[in-house]
Amino acid sequence: MLCTPPQPLQHSSRSRRPLRAAPAPRCSNDAQPSPSTASGAGGVRRLVLSPEGRAKLDPRPDRDFYAFPRLVTHVDDGFIATLTDLYRDRLRAGWDVLDLMSSWVSHLPPEVQFRRVVGHGLNAQELARNPRLDYFFVKDLNKEQQLELQSGTFDAVLCTVSVQYLQSPEKVFAEMFRVLKPGGVCIVSFSNRMFYEKAVSAWRDGTAYSRVQLVTQYFQCVEGFTQPEVIRKLPSAGGSSPSSPLDAVMRLFGVAGSDPFYAVISYRNFKPM
Repeated sequence: MLCTPPQPLQHSSRSRRPLRAAPAPRCSNDAQPSPSTASGAGGVRRLVLSPEGRAKLDPRPDRDFYAFPRLVTHVDDGFIATLTDLYRDRLRAGWDVLDLMSSWVSHLPPEVQFRRVVGHGLNAQELARNPRLDYFFVKDLNKEQQLELQSGTFDAVLCTVSVQYLQSPEKVFAEMFRVLKPGGVCIVSFSNRMFYEKAVSAWRDGTAYSRVQLVTQYFQCVEGFTQPEVIRKLPSAGGSSPSSPLDAVMRLFGVAGSDPFYAVISYRNFKPM
């Protein structure tokens, strides 16, 4: 679920319709906002991360890390149920949905039929197993942030438990804005799990509060997104014994405990009534 060089768009077994692509604004890898777009809607107004904050413990390309499919569930059943309920509340039947940094598991409500679901990820074998994807493409967003997708064509952009791996989040969020229709929603969800060596330093060394603030700032740094809305659902504080430091470490690596749920939501230009 990390962010491989652009490859031809691939169809799922459910659909053979071609996906039209249009040129998108070129994004460089220097993490600097483009002077031609920084002052307009969808432009990057400021940088959120410092060069140090973008660093990873494992500097190898993400495509090497994800060369083989990781057919595991990255969060627990409670997190997945909460996320599916959130999608059930915020997404509508007949919409065009872009699922960024997706995997073999779908979190979309099974009873809701969308017009088109396009998936993006790092491993084609994983994406081919996702039953809800009509199309998918493989791309390393840490090497090239440009999405070969038409502007203003999606009602929703989703990013699930993967935002912590983005080294140029400002540009990726600007691309999210670009491909959304006016009034379209972007939902970024995450917990406390991560591939520790592949998460950026600003996330890896942060707290639950600072990580929520980071995602909020990713939205705020792009001109045109509405004020972000934060949703939290934390594990119950009850129990027969307090958590030990070992419990906290085990939860960090996804070994034990219930996963806290966080989602940050924003809309392009306005929130529909």
